[in-house]
Amino acid sequence: MTEVCIGIDIGGTNTIFGLVDKNGRILIEDSIRTSDHEEVEDFLKALASKMNQTISEISEPIELKGIGIGAPNGNYYKGTIEFAPNLKWKGIIELVKMMKQYFPVPVFLTNDANAAAIGEMIYGGAKGMKDFFIVTLGTGVGSGFVINGNVVYGHDGFAGELGHTIVKENGRDCGCGQKGCLEAYASANGLKRTVCELIAKHSYSGMLKDKSCEDLSAKDIDTAARKGDTMALEAFEITGKILGKSLANTIAITSPEAIFLFGGLANAGKLILDPTKKHMEDNLLNIYKNKVKLLKSSLLEENAAILGSSALVWNELESL
Repeated sequence: MTEVCIGIDIGGTNTIFGLVDKNGRILIEDSIRTSDHEEVEDFLKALASKMNQTISEISEPIELKGIGIGAPNGNYYKGTIEFAPNLKWKGIIELVKMMKQYFPVPVFLTNDANAAAIGEMIYGGAKGMKDFFIVTLGTGVGSGFVINGNVVYGHDGFAGELGHTIVKENGRDCGCGQKGCLEAYASANGLKRTVCELIAKHSYSGMLKDKSCEDLSAKDIDTAARKGDTMALEAFEITGKILGKSLANTIAITSPEAIFLFGGLANAGKLILDPTKKHMEDNLLNIYKNKVKLLKSSLLEENAAILGSSALVWNELESL
């Protein structure tokens, strides 16, 4: 009988889930639309129904060992989602307690970036590492820290918000309500804002000149940079400089073996990795120089969320 767990990733638009064995093999996966459900109770009822239907389609005998959930503002200690800005359900949601009403197995919850870090440690490039952190560069900037083999949660469950450290005093508005956060500069949205600022300041006749800021995408900038567009390349350089300095500051506190970049912006590869690495090294103390690997995550983006949340289960069960 194959031991499996269910990995769930709750997003503002869609929730994806899959059955995963200890080797990271996804037996089957499916999804429902999060945004279709105004009340969390209705959401969980629909999710549980879909999960049971999916489980029934598995031909091989399985034993469900637990459920892992990655969610925005997920509190590992309390099993709650707390004031998630991109979900319709406001306030504090006791998600683990509610999920156990449908599935009487161990249920664990953390935020999506911590789930990515655990996934990297169990299935990815951080296998065998004890000290590393992951930075997710998507619509926003998330991060998950592993020190001495353990995810850092802090006293309240919300440690590791690198994206909301201040990199520019009185800088850009951030969705969190602060000004000058790393997220406002090093996310996909931040890259777009940089290009728009550059175009507004300089005469420009390149590939992006006919794109409005509303229509511009990080993919457009990536494509233009790969074709040598000077404005797109400058935007990646500026983004890498800000991100690299932030990583250098973080290395001075955590001294990791490696840093993994994950998400849409990380898929730009050398365009973001090279300037980030350069400015990271330029701003490191000598005792840290050339010691910390900067790597792209080895997890595939299309299944990383499921693997990360499922890895949470195996990690927790092994520590019991």
